Amino acid sequence: MSDVIAGLSLSDLVVERVGFGIFVLDRDMNVLMWNRFMQDHSGLSEERVVGSSIFASFPELPRVWLTRKLESVFQLGSFAFSSWEQRPYLFKFDHDRPITGGVDYMQQDLTFMPLTRNREVVAVCVTISDVTHVSIMQREREEAVAKLQEYADRDGLTGIANRRYFEMRLRDEYTRWQRYGGDLSVLLFDLDHFKRINDQFGHMVGDAVLRVMAQRVAATVRAQDVFGRFGGEEFALLLPCTPLADAMCVAEKIRHAIADAPVDVQGVQVPVTASVGGASARVGVSAYEALINEADAALYSAKRQGRNRSVAFS
Repeated sequence: MSDVIAGLSLSDLVVERVGFGIFVLDRDMNVLMWNRFMQDHSGLSEERVVGSSIFASFPELPRVWLTRKLESVFQLGSFAFSSWEQRPYLFKFDHDRPITGGVDYMQQDLTFMPLTRNREVVAVCVTISDVTHVSIMQREREEAVAKLQEYADRDGLTGIANRRYFEMRLRDEYTRWQRYGGDLSVLLFDLDHFKRINDQFGHMVGDAVLRVMAQRVAATVRAQDVFGRFGGEEFALLLPCTPLADAMCVAEKIRHAIADAPVDVQGVQVPVTASVGGASARVGVSAYEALINEADAALYSAKRQGRNRSVAFS
């Protein structure tokens, strides 16, 4: 078989037909080779690109980054690489994946290969691999893992933080307080006589009441606060950078958010009140568990005093 087909050598045909981009640059950033993949995806022919600076044809390229990358290959004479995870793409090429994949342009892995003559690097061959599918799959996996983690941190009924996540955040905030000082408070509260609601209206109504109460309280707290369900009808609120006096003002806001309007469940008006106990970190409180115990003691004091009230630990 002749090694020349239609004026092209077999090596030229391979370069033309491979499923990834190949182009060659000299030290002045002039294009010496531009294969079919690059033509098809850029819309610029070999005749248009070869012989001129890559930046003349593609002024949007990251000039500083690309120049530095190529210069390292010229100086060291060794391969260099760039993953889509480091830089998603070099050229803004369209991809053939669904737009729901969440990427605007073809995701690209790059290889920079030194081309030597007499042990001197005279040019650099750059290859571009389309890894859009790989990047989309990885993003989907990461999103799935993040969702699973979020579900693991959330209470299934109310959607707020569960006890495990709340205690983890409390432990972290307490450790930070021990190191840097400042203020840190915790509120514990539960719905008064909640068993009566379940007994009178049924557990479906009781669950609806818990969801509505969680929504009302969540609407009153700050973004940096952590609101969680401790179990049953008991809830907890972590208030970083908040002294006890301010925390008890929050407790009153919560109590009124719960008690000022009954919960309407399928046409049934269910009156609900809550008792709240508060405590704050201070010298002598040895661990975050002790802070919870003090807030719990204040909560039961509120219940003993007649419920539907807020009490601070003292």
